[in-house]
Amino acid sequence: MSDHMVCQNIRVSGVVQGVGYRPFVWRLARELGLAGWVRNDSRGVEIEVRGAVAQVNRLIDRLQHDAPPLARVNSVTSRESEPEDSGNSFVIIDSRNGRAATMIGHDTSVCRDCLSEMFDPGNRRWRYAFTNCTSCGPRYTISRSLPYDRARTSLKPFVMCPRCQLEYRRPEDRRFHAEASCCPKCGPQLFLLDAEGHRLSEDPIVGTLALLRQGKIVAIKGLGGFHLACDARNAAAVARLRERKQRDEKPFVVMLANAASATPFVQMGIGEPGLLTLPTRPAILLKKRGACDATLPGVAPGLAWLAVMLPYTPVHFLLFHEAAKRPAGVGWLERAQDLALVMTSANPGGEPLVVGNSEALLRLYGTADAYLMHDRDIVSRCDDSVARITSDGLQFIRRGRGYTPRAIKLPCSGPSVMAVGAWYKNTICVTRGNEAFLSQHIGDLDNAAVCDFLEETVAQSLKFLGVEPAIVAHDLHPDYFSTRFAIAFAQQRRLPLLGVQHHHAHAAALLAEHGIQGPTLALALDGVGTGPDGTAWGGELLHVDGANFKRVGHLVPLALPGGDRAADEPWRMAAAVLHRLGRGKEIVDRFASQPAAATVAEMLATDLNCPPTSSMGRMFDAAAGLLGIKSVISHEGQAAMLLEGLAQQYGTILPLDQGWRIDQGKLDLLPLFAALADEKRPDRGAALFHATLIAALDDWVRSVAPGEKMVVGSGGCFLNQILVRGLRTRLGAQGTRLIEARQVPPNDGGVAVGQAWVALQHLTGPH
Repeated sequence: MSDHMVCQNIRVSGVVQGVGYRPFVWRLARELGLAGWVRNDSRGVEIEVRGAVAQVNRLIDRLQHDAPPLARVNSVTSRESEPEDSGNSFVIIDSRNGRAATMIGHDTSVCRDCLSEMFDPGNRRWRYAFTNCTSCGPRYTISRSLPYDRARTSLKPFVMCPRCQLEYRRPEDRRFHAEASCCPKCGPQLFLLDAEGHRLSEDPIVGTLALLRQGKIVAIKGLGGFHLACDARNAAAVARLRERKQRDEKPFVVMLANAASATPFVQMGIGEPGLLTLPTRPAILLKKRGACDATLPGVAPGLAWLAVMLPYTPVHFLLFHEAAKRPAGVGWLERAQDLALVMTSANPGGEPLVVGNSEALLRLYGTADAYLMHDRDIVSRCDDSVARITSDGLQFIRRGRGYTPRAIKLPCSGPSVMAVGAWYKNTICVTRGNEAFLSQHIGDLDNAAVCDFLEETVAQSLKFLGVEPAIVAHDLHPDYFSTRFAIAFAQQRRLPLLGVQHHHAHAAALLAEHGIQGPTLALALDGVGTGPDGTAWGGELLHVDGANFKRVGHLVPLALPGGDRAADEPWRMAAAVLHRLGRGKEIVDRFASQPAAATVAEMLATDLNCPPTSSMGRMFDAAAGLLGIKSVISHEGQAAMLLEGLAQQYGTILPLDQGWRIDQGKLDLLPLFAALADEKRPDRGAALFHATLIAALDDWVRSVAPGEKMVVGSGGCFLNQILVRGLRTRLGAQGTRLIEARQVPPNDGGVAVGQAWVALQHLTGPH
């Protein structure tokens, strides 16, 4: 029976284009003595294979289990078919268009084999800044459409030279059918411009490094956009970058050559160096060493964490190679290097990333002293991913390059839905079948350029995925641009709309990514989200069941003196606490440096423009304001991050005895705030706040839902590692498992996934 000859048509779906899958199939078929062909099409990879039934079955099994490292195979299906030709060989044939049912691969760091070529003086790709192969390099950011072929990428203008064509056509070569392959003779080129846009004559890498060492700010074109770079050890350069970018205190990411180069600045536990070297190369928050702020002055002031990223493009590696004096081979990559570069997104004024050369000269004029550019277009803006390390691996703070457009597997299939996210940290999500595709980080929707980027991302996502949504989901807040866009989009296409409550969406995002179905208790802690009653929620216990939820508990509200302005001025939240404690007369003296102190005291006394909020984020602000840690913030979440940093420095402390009250599902932290109002040591107060809050939340969960075996923890406050570690331990001791965000950020960057999941449940009903 095993010698019986068959012809099978095989369909492979998933991330199987731009990852070396067709060459893999070719080699496998040749090894097994099979005839036929393989091609890309809009649904993934299609194979016709002819041969002995045992060998064909072996091929089908290995298509999934032996796939290339960058591939993500969702399914392999086969059916008997009539052969389209009767040849005895196996070949790769031209791609076929059609309705998309696959997705392009994500960008990855340049691989070791390509680095070996770049650092071999005898190799034709010696120091070539666009070296890549089927195992590495750009994919998503250079692709215009599917299927993934050179003609549909920004490499189309660069015609392969004979030697590159030979590699492309030779099955045994690493670059066999590598669509972005090129070399110094036929590929893109680097060039260096001065501040006025005039081309500088020296070697671009040599010139860029010299400028950085002189304290200059250089705009460097990367995969998904430009970075603004400077010498991280140069305090004046870092301060100048902050001033020009109008980024007063927000932390910067530092790029270092390798994990060994990071050890003087951060502490790394077992396994953490390996996460730094992931091919996706996220920036990772690592715990600072004591001397970090002195050696990298002004990079991450007052915080307990430093965001570290390793090189991922050939250009990055070439800068570190030049600083190391051009050693041959790759051995130098294992040794600590001195060069430390700030690498921050080139997005002036909170606008989207700069991606075009002319755009850079215009939008970065006055910010950059020089521009390291190239002539390969960036098709899709895609910011760096930022993550932190938890006991279960990475947790995203921002999901972008390296992870977009990876699909998140859903526990069930349904019609395509589109969700447009919230206001802060906006992302959009489109589902197809049982997959959710979360977009790259779009940004805060507070300027026209970011709003345009949202619209651009929606159009691109629908085009790549080849779907028409059956419903559009949005936040309940009526004034968000995303809400207004959703309404207009749905009206134009005559689609139904679904408003999803913000914290319901936070919880649903985790249910979606963990494949949890059925009634679940959710603890949602964040800055703010509109409740169905129109008030500002943010410290909630919810009973979630598919498309429905019930509020079963919340924080006792605090007044927001001045409304939204209180979110930027923690002293106002501290004033609200003093008023509630009956100590309103202290407000003017205590906050004498604030011109509005007397006005705020009067507002609180007369309940004028002081809407209530149950926001946990505002509770963190109140603590920071009472302890004198931060009166006015320069970026969202700053007060909470500083509070966490001080608590980390202080160390362990017992929770305040009777530091909270629970009444009919409402958690009141006023006793804790009373103690903080009289605390003289900010670090001790920060530690006391965290320890007591953890104990209070644990007590709250158990009082509202005794015996609960699982709690979903979502919202931006779940980025606080002291809070999460403490809650995980306390709840675990009572037999309750804390479900945490992994594939999606717990903050508003993950809300779109939750909105999409609720919309899908709304359409399909309970399962």
